[in-house]
Amino acid sequence: MPLVCTIEMDKAAGITLTVVNADASITQTIVMDGTKIEIKVAGDSATSTITQTSEKIAIACKQFEVTADETITMTSTKASSFTSQDTFLVQSTKDATITSDANVAISGAQDVTVEGTTKVGLTGASTNTLTLESAGASLKTTATLSLEGTTQISAKGAMIEAKADGMMNLESSGIATLKGSMTNVQGNLVNLG
Repeated sequence: MPLVCTIEMDKAAGITLTVVNADASITQTIVMDGTKIEIKVAGDSATSTITQTSEKIAIACKQFEVTADETITMTSTKASSFTSQDTFLVQSTKDATITSDANVAISGAQDVTVEGTTKVGLTGASTNTLTLESAGASLKTTATLSLEGTTQISAKGAMIEAKADGMMNLESSGIATLKGSMTNVQGNLVNLG
């Protein structure tokens, strides 16, 4: 069945161009009313609409795709947001970077997972680093390192070594136990009691 095409011109309503495809149950409409341009494609399962005014372009559709053989650039001078009411994926086949001239905050109502196949590194104040890699994990600082647990701190390994270049204090406000298959306490001067 041939397409049915109509053009309506009205001094008040503007111009309406309509193409009707009865076989596919699709109606295409372009309306220019003096304030906006509206392009609409209506079918049995969905309707997509592009509305352009002097200040805004709005696109409403069931699925939206942008494909470029090379680059895509989006720039705004005000606050911008991307919101999904379902899962959200950002993926790159090469290096990916997120930067800000101010703070960066990442939060999750449930789990937050950061994973690197070879290495994960965190650096704060240029000199404090947390490095997680296949050879092991390290936490380094050029200043003071504090570990605090309100209930308990546990350290476990085949061998644990604690070394101080200067003074070392081990103190407990409760019972303190030092136990080994063989326990050595050495020093030029050893005070017990």
